[in-house]
Amino acid sequence: MEKQGYTAAKAKANKKWNEKNKDRMRYINARSAARSFIRNKSTLDDLQELQELIDQRRIDLKEQ
Repeated sequence: MEKQGYTAAKAKANKKWNEKNKDRMRYINARSAARSFIRNKSTLDDLQELQELIDQRRIDLKEQ
C-alpha cells in the first residue's frame, strides 16, 4: 500500500539516493538521534555533560 503522494518511482529514487549517499544518511540519522535524545530523554546531568562536550568540540573545530 502506497502512502499518499508516494509512488513506486519515488521509493526507487529514494533507495538509489540512500545507497549512493550512505555517509550522509549516517550523519542525518545520528544528528536526528542526538536531537531526539536531548529533547525527549535527557536529564540535567546529561545536558551538563553534553554541553561540556559541545564546548570542547567547538574549540577543536576552531583550531582546525
